[in-house]
Amino acid sequence: MFASCGQKHKAETVVDEFIETYAKDPDAILKRDFVRFDSTKVIGDSLVHVMQNTEHALFKEPIPYPVNTSGRMLYLLRMNYVYQGDTLWQTFYLDESLENVVAFK
Repeated sequence: MFASCGQKHKAETVVDEFIETYAKDPDAILKRDFVRFDSTKVIGDSLVHVMQNTEHALFKEPIPYPVNTSGRMLYLLRMNYVYQGDTLWQTFYLDESLENVVAFK
């Protein structure tokens, strides 16, 4: 499914807010570049659960995720960034409303 530029911008804003809220040091996550935005139905509940329960060195724990995303389409947004001189990437998964990050890897 093709996602529009307005949806991508909304997703970028939600991910930026997520990082500002849950990153241990959001100012150290530099040159954020959002390079891929798409929808997916292939991420099942079990994979979402695994991603939600994986600790990430750059983020505070625990992260309060939305409770129910079962059977829904998710959007994914890939972000490239620089952290301590290394270029890295994360993929964030957002709910259908594009209001919440439901998981990331």
